[in-house]
Amino acid sequence: TMERDAFELMAMAEKDHWWFRGRREFIEAAFRRAKLPAGAKLLDAGCGSGGNLALLSQFGQLFGFEYDQEALAAAKTLGIGQLEHGSLPDGVPFLEQRFDAVGLFDVLEHLEHPVASLAALRERLTDGGVLVLTVPAHPWLWGPHDEHHQHFRRYTDATLTAHLNDAGLRVEYVSYMNTLLLPLAVVQRVKERLFGYSVHELSPSPAVNNALLNIWRIEKRWIPWRRAPFGLSLIAIARRA
Repeated sequence: TMERDAFELMAMAEKDHWWFRGRREFIEAAFRRAKLPAGAKLLDAGCGSGGNLALLSQFGQLFGFEYDQEALAAAKTLGIGQLEHGSLPDGVPFLEQRFDAVGLFDVLEHLEHPVASLAALRERLTDGGVLVLTVPAHPWLWGPHDEHHQHFRRYTDATLTAHLNDAGLRVEYVSYMNTLLLPLAVVQRVKERLFGYSVHELSPSPAVNNALLNIWRIEKRWIPWRRAPFGLSLIAIARRA
């Protein structure tokens, strides 16, 4: 599991931090593009402490699973959806259910067996069911941040597409996002390599937090329809053919 201090700070940040708030807005746009059926069943795979449950519950009947017991306990206190302990690739709960949509948000990079995990989720999708996922982008951005958060890899659009295809999913859309803030991230990564990484680096002030969120929001004009050539993250929409 992720180092505890990183996890606890992340759980606290999920509500207000610009990165989590921004990501939710792009996830929502991706689900709107996917046009789920009325009465859809959704699965939040690796739901963490539940930061995306309220958003996803708007789209239908929500289920979720999480490997980390503390995170799962925190998610359950929200009272949203049906949540169970589970893991990828071999421990996906709700065996009797098939899902119209699965969300996998910054989870795949934590998994040792990404293709097997994606294939396990594909098996749980209805025919034509959709997987929406986000992952950190660009292996050249790898640094102490990734090691601290126990990532196995950062993705390119090509490696993400290959993993989805190898798992039997048809990629409908894939793009980089958080493009405008990439230069800032590069500066931060260089600083981490020179001076070390601290998970306790202060959250930005409310003014800075809002400024960063508003910069990222500019990209909603083109994502998830057109593609961006680079960015901090990747977002993809894939279907069970």
